Amino acid sequence: MDGSDDKQLDDTLIALRRILRATELYERELAQAAGLTPAKLRVLQILSGRKEGNATPTAMANQMGVRQANVTALVDQLENRGMVRRERSSTARRQTHVVIAPAGVEALRSAPSALQQHFVANYQKLETWEQQMILSVLNRVALMLNAADIEAAPVLTIGDIRQDRGRG
Repeated sequence: MDGSDDKQLDDTLIALRRILRATELYERELAQAAGLTPAKLRVLQILSGRKEGNATPTAMANQMGVRQANVTALVDQLENRGMVRRERSSTARRQTHVVIAPAGVEALRSAPSALQQHFVANYQKLETWEQQMILSVLNRVALMLNAADIEAAPVLTIGDIRQDRGRG
């Protein structure tokens, strides 16, 4: 490798590091401002965005692209903090709905704008070929880092989304 190859490699590693740091810093800011992780924020956003004001864990899991067990773990943690509550369905006795509580609404109000929302807004402005190129490159990077087989939810966060890290 010559000097220009070294510079290009360094620039690539710096870009990767910036993405990791942005995610980490956002998580810290979110935890300090609202006491949430990005995954818990997403649960609250889903609930607050529903016309009926509630959702089943299955519906939330489908919307988030994760397993129901992951959503159940997140709801348990939010319920323990008084941000959501579970209610039995009035129509289907075996079905439970998750409802956002006033503390959850307040946490949403105090949360900084989500890093993932910034990404999505900018990504959607791109041409289809640009989106496909980004996806291809990121999949290749995942392969290069031996991370292609790691289970991951479409939530921009570091670590397991079920983990209750600190206050979040």
